[in-house]
Amino acid sequence: MDIRKVKKLIELLEESGIAEIEIKEGEEAVRISRYGTAAPQAPVQYAAAPMPAPVATAATASSDASKPDDKDALPSGHIVKSPMVGTYYSSPSPTAPVFCKVGDTVNEGETLCIIEAMKILNQIEADKSGIIKAVLVDNASPVEFGQPLFVIG
Repeated sequence: MDIRKVKKLIELLEESGIAEIEIKEGEEAVRISRYGTAAPQAPVQYAAAPMPAPVATAATASSDASKPDDKDALPSGHIVKSPMVGTYYSSPSPTAPVFCKVGDTVNEGETLCIIEAMKILNQIEADKSGIIKAVLVDNASPVEFGQPLFVIG
């Protein structure tokens, strides 16, 4: 890729409000991010969203504490597990609608959530088509590798 094109992309990124851009030309690809891996800007945007409702967060936290004991209470179906350790986000931004909720029909390959790991936002896709029977994680919660996220029926 021509260095002049890369410089032009950097200028466009600086002039706009875009945080990151990725361009592919044939087999060449370049990803430019406004914020380095040490910058806290992206997580701060997401972490600020749940704070206005601390009562709801406290109520859901107490129900989360009972989830490991209530594995038999989960609906039957295909369980989508976290492929990594990170922070779970149910929407692409704090003001955007959630990717999916209980009762929604999803197709294989459709984005279910985002897991942020090391300042990188990873889209988690449905590996099976069906109806969302349960969402097992609260927004902006930490998740572990292999932790159940959704039940698809």
